[in-house]
Amino acid sequence: MIQSRLMKFRVAFLSLLIILTGLFQSSAQLMQPSKVDHALEIVKYYYVDTVNEKALMEEAMKAMIKELDPHSVYIPLEELREMNEPLLGKFEGIGIQFNIHEDTIMVTQTIVGGPSEKLGIRAGDRIVKIDTQNVAGIKITNNDVLKKLRGDKGTKVTVGIYRRGMSELIDYTITRDQIPLFSVDASYMVAPEIGYIKISRFADATVEEFKKALADLKTKGMTSLILDLQGNGGGYLNRAVELSDEFLADGKKIVYTRGRANPDEDFMSSSRGGWEKGNIAVLIDEGSASASEIVSGAIQDWDRGLIIGRRSFGKGLVQKPFQLPDGSIIRLTVAHYYTPSGRNIQKPYTLGDEEDYYLDYSTRAKQGEFFYEDSVHFADTTQYFTSSKRVVRGGGGIMPDLFVPMDTSHNSTYFSDLFRKGVFNDFTLTYVDNNRNSLKSNYPNIDAFKANFSVDGKVFDDFLALAKKQGVEKDSAGFIRSEKAIRIHLKALIARNLWDTDAYFEISNELNRSLDRAIEAVQNKTFEKMKLAGK
Repeated sequence: MIQSRLMKFRVAFLSLLIILTGLFQSSAQLMQPSKVDHALEIVKYYYVDTVNEKALMEEAMKAMIKELDPHSVYIPLEELREMNEPLLGKFEGIGIQFNIHEDTIMVTQTIVGGPSEKLGIRAGDRIVKIDTQNVAGIKITNNDVLKKLRGDKGTKVTVGIYRRGMSELIDYTITRDQIPLFSVDASYMVAPEIGYIKISRFADATVEEFKKALADLKTKGMTSLILDLQGNGGGYLNRAVELSDEFLADGKKIVYTRGRANPDEDFMSSSRGGWEKGNIAVLIDEGSASASEIVSGAIQDWDRGLIIGRRSFGKGLVQKPFQLPDGSIIRLTVAHYYTPSGRNIQKPYTLGDEEDYYLDYSTRAKQGEFFYEDSVHFADTTQYFTSSKRVVRGGGGIMPDLFVPMDTSHNSTYFSDLFRKGVFNDFTLTYVDNNRNSLKSNYPNIDAFKANFSVDGKVFDDFLALAKKQGVEKDSAGFIRSEKAIRIHLKALIARNLWDTDAYFEISNELNRSLDRAIEAVQNKTFEKMKLAGK
């Protein structure tokens, strides 16, 4: 009965807290007492049971902000530093970014090079158990998650994961490590005169890292650049503007923002760009969002380069942090942003219903969008035009100029099991540790390793034996389907453990079909045919 009365009160109290939107009005209004103050005082002195005022207020804030849009968020003071770390620094832990969605820990991104990514944990996974303890449906907070998953390098934590399409939970044992937070994951020459740079997020140092990589590739004879933003979930808007400025000539609009109470802003390019001439291809997919879409949209609308891959995520909202008196933050959506042609690429959402919004991936899959270009549909039917009058659309992300279907030809349960059981990681770590000196002697650099090292004979046999020992029985059909990908992934991981993430991507990109299409576009003069070269 007490719990029932408390729940009824909480519902009423949450409704009253809508008036907290007055926090974003003038400072004079902020000084005025509100119904919330009076309600809290009444509860404090007259409610039948003792109430944790702070906890009640925290829950109310979260509930209120959740009703606005999928990207506005309330961040308590104790969680603020941890929430910003992926864009600011580095830490020791399991290497994921996450949200609490429907009272469940949802992985939004695995950090490249981190322990979770190495094991095959992926965006969209739900963590429902940590060290056998249930963590779903218990009102867990971001701070609780961080306390459970963070820890000293070398310590272990076991997580139980629910993955859509799987009937049972998947268990992973993760060894914590120092998490790399560089935003440029790789830069190297993919072909004569063609450079490649992969950016995983738009963080504080992204543009600085990019400029360094760009300068290095120029010394190697680069005349065409491939910028890989696949899976890049975004980050700081100003860094997206600065990166776009690297590619556009002086005086071109990069992006503009409009909001009811937010000052209109137009962001223009300067004359300081490091790659204003020369071909550029940008790789995107369904995981490319926000800042990635600003860069892609600017390049596409100005016909500066080719956008290649699949339709991007569709986030066209701008968030601004507002500090509350206790030091906590509301990261509130204050404006829409628009590409130079006038497109707002935000995909539709229903107020207060994040589930539909985040299930958009499943909707795209059902429609066949990942495999067929003509299955792509946009909410906004308005035609927008690039500088050369090509038609582009808004209301659901950036549509690439060259569509590349998703490659599932190597997928199998056997391949997935090798990941989730940690066989790839365990084998390559041990193998490199036991053979590091001879490997470095035989293959002094990545070029020699790529050309001459093969995952076959005893190396491959030992890997399959370890897989069996760790409970992954060889599935003949799955093995045949995935054998090429297994060998490439093993070789890539060995290279990463010997050198760095550049080496990893130099090998793993053999399976990157969008990259292949971009190289082909450079070599078959697609840029010249579309009059995009050197704009």
